[in-house]
Amino acid sequence: MKLPTAFYQRPDVVRIARELVGKYLFTRIDGVLTGGRIVETEAYAHIGDQACHSHLGRFTNRTKVMYEAGGIAYCYLIYGRYTLFNIITNEAGKADAVLIRGLEPTEGVAEMLLRRGLPAPARNLTAGPGLLTQALGITTKHYGTDVSGDLIWIEDHAERMPDERLVASPRVGIDYAGLDAALPWRFRLKGSPWVSPAK
Repeated sequence: MKLPTAFYQRPDVVRIARELVGKYLFTRIDGVLTGGRIVETEAYAHIGDQACHSHLGRFTNRTKVMYEAGGIAYCYLIYGRYTLFNIITNEAGKADAVLIRGLEPTEGVAEMLLRRGLPAPARNLTAGPGLLTQALGITTKHYGTDVSGDLIWIEDHAERMPDERLVASPRVGIDYAGLDAALPWRFRLKGSPWVSPAK
């Protein structure tokens, strides 16, 4: 069952990030289905979080989609090469987001390998935010896409993730965020080989 828009429009982005672990992310790009189980996420809040792109309230061409109602994709490029896929949460004007960092591939693995240029399934197929977008065919063209639609969507397979199966830790690559860099808003499925290798 696809997650409804209401799932993303709740006010607690940290809870949403935690609950997305264990859900299934799918894409149908060029008619090809690919996807898998989400095993790693990070939460970003517009208030009290200097790591969030919207924390200064700046409405720019890059961040404008963050101010729309939750349930749409925020895709942007890093290092001039990798697309990062985030889901906007909360109500319109409250620009929170969840970054999808790791995925256990379950559908369309052959297509994912082609997109990544890999000869065989390996941990680095989807174990990282820039790798999983390549595998799923997500690019900056999907900025603003409804994540409850038929191009990119998330399903609930009725697998509740108990607290003891999750690891909460500080997020990755946000040293510029001062004290907020220590917030334990990165959630990982314990023991999964598909989480990103970042410490």
